[in-house]
Amino acid sequence: MKCLHLEFQVEENIAVITISREKVLNALNNDVIDELKQAFEEVERREDIGCAILTGVGRAFAAGADIDAMSNMSGTEGRATAIHGQKVFTYIESLSKPVIAAVNGFALGGGCELAMSCDMRIAAQGAKFGQPEVNLGIIPGYGGTQRLPRLVGKGMAKYLCLTGEIIRADEALRIGLVEKVVANEDLLEEAKKVARMILSKAPLAVTYAKAAINYSTDTDLVSGIAYEAEIYTSSFLTEDRREGMTAFLEKRQANFKGK
Repeated sequence: MKCLHLEFQVEENIAVITISREKVLNALNNDVIDELKQAFEEVERREDIGCAILTGVGRAFAAGADIDAMSNMSGTEGRATAIHGQKVFTYIESLSKPVIAAVNGFALGGGCELAMSCDMRIAAQGAKFGQPEVNLGIIPGYGGTQRLPRLVGKGMAKYLCLTGEIIRADEALRIGLVEKVVANEDLLEEAKKVARMILSKAPLAVTYAKAAINYSTDTDLVSGIAYEAEIYTSSFLTEDRREGMTAFLEKRQANFKGK
């Protein structure tokens, strides 16, 4: 696919989507968000893609929304922009295939919110995170006030959103905002390593596990466990379940087919 603001490459069943607006630190505007939707629709559609990695060029993953584009918006336009971004980020979060954020640099404002919409975050040592919207007289508008407390807890989410403090990768790891921190030069290869690990597992089981975990954030424990039982049953009826258990008993590598 061709995009003006993104690079899209597929290798070893892994799509690498790179935000490429280096001059403005990969700032997010409506055009970039539209292209992200197109890119992830392509990931969902293509059978030769089993996992996606999202990253950025240069010093930023995404340094936030495009303030120049937002500065003259009316309240109605601001609301429409927020809802548009929220829908696309929720689409990324709800994708049937795993999405790994490889955070190479600044992930601020909308960039942090974009990273949080991915299934997991691997950060370079030089990466920085924050929700500094209060410095601009606004609040996070792409889901940050909702996803951040689910990842780091209500108190820490309030701390980050109310102070606008920007934190380093090691602090993001400590509070649970990222899952792993690696050397800057190792970031993309580490993300690919994790993607390959996921791709070696039963594809339907991966999809079901992601769906069950996503469901858990929107419901109570009793309802979540009930949903888990149903989706567990679905996984139990797959050919991959029979292959996985047979391979385990025969002490060999499983050959999963996604069926």
